[in-house]
Amino acid sequence: MILLALLWLGAKLGGEAATRLKLPTVVGELVAGMLLMALHRQWGGFPDVAIHPAADLLATIGVIILMFSVGMESTVAQMMKQGLPALRVAVVGVILPVALGVGAVLLILGKDINLVGAVFVGACLCATSVGISARVLQEKNAGDSPEGRVILGAAVIDDVLGLLVLVLVSGLATMTVGGGIPWGPVGKTLLLAMLFLSGALTLGRWATPHLFRMANRFRVEEVLLPISLAFAFLMAWGGGHAGLAPIVGAYAAGLILEPTHIELLEEREARSLESLIHPLVTALAPLFFVVMGARIDPRSLLQVNILGLTLALTVLGALGKYAAGFVAGRGFNPHLIGWGMMPRGEVGLIFVAVGAQLKILDGRVQAAVVMAMLFTTVLGPIGLDQILRRRAAQS
Repeated sequence: MILLALLWLGAKLGGEAATRLKLPTVVGELVAGMLLMALHRQWGGFPDVAIHPAADLLATIGVIILMFSVGMESTVAQMMKQGLPALRVAVVGVILPVALGVGAVLLILGKDINLVGAVFVGACLCATSVGISARVLQEKNAGDSPEGRVILGAAVIDDVLGLLVLVLVSGLATMTVGGGIPWGPVGKTLLLAMLFLSGALTLGRWATPHLFRMANRFRVEEVLLPISLAFAFLMAWGGGHAGLAPIVGAYAAGLILEPTHIELLEEREARSLESLIHPLVTALAPLFFVVMGARIDPRSLLQVNILGLTLALTVLGALGKYAAGFVAGRGFNPHLIGWGMMPRGEVGLIFVAVGAQLKILDGRVQAAVVMAMLFTTVLGPIGLDQILRRRAAQS
């Protein structure tokens, strides 16, 4: 019980501190986890947040609900609506950070890491936080500007492409034996993953309305939230069995769940699914980041090569996203798009967690990647805010 109290208290205190410093709350939650782990090392009787089964279970539930919620924020149609500028920005915003990240890792760590591990680090750098960028744009009334639409559209496509990279690298990691890459099994895994995603986005869009129409016939009260969560966790389970990370299945569940599918249940219960699921995300998602922070050992940054890797990943990760803004095309402010694409957030940290679970990344590399993400997450909103302020002053 004391563990759960510490988790929630740490998450909220960390989030509050970050908010007061005008930083994303996820930064405070990660730092809270590091501090809880430091207390465990100092006093042996203090709960070990990093490995406790209850903490791990709640963190897993929290991240699946979070990814379901993130998927609900957009639809397949909205992803396609932004057109070629968003697609170009997203593709370059994935390829450049991955390539630069792989090069930096291999150059700095050399024989201390294999190619699969290096590619996984690069994959961690390719995600863009939709939520962080959207919040800054919304505060400055720029969400519906041409650049705002490109940033948000590219960020969504970015996450999907990043998840596909995660599938490929996870497949390589689980099947690579003795340094060789069995392309046949990896290709099979990738094919299964693509079939799952394409099936979810086609058959799922057809089946989902029928599922919720049937649920509307239930006579018991409060049906919408339990059925939606069951759908999300079923898709997460399906994604896991298809060779994907379960979070991909949860994300796909949110993506294919369109407002028209649940409108009858929302009218019946006089509440939206978003309003029902928001308290769960608020309560459980922060626990994932606290546990994630607890698994980071900041002492590893005292090693010269790991500190160098952190700085290199920060600079190259930021440059890779910033450069993506210049391929949007004429009529767009490339600097605004570049800064808007820079923040890493939930998805990137989830990638790191998957890498740790698959034993691809050791504790030192995890610490370097997470710290690089934190730095770019802080830098992105600051740069975006400054450009929007300047543009507002000029107009």
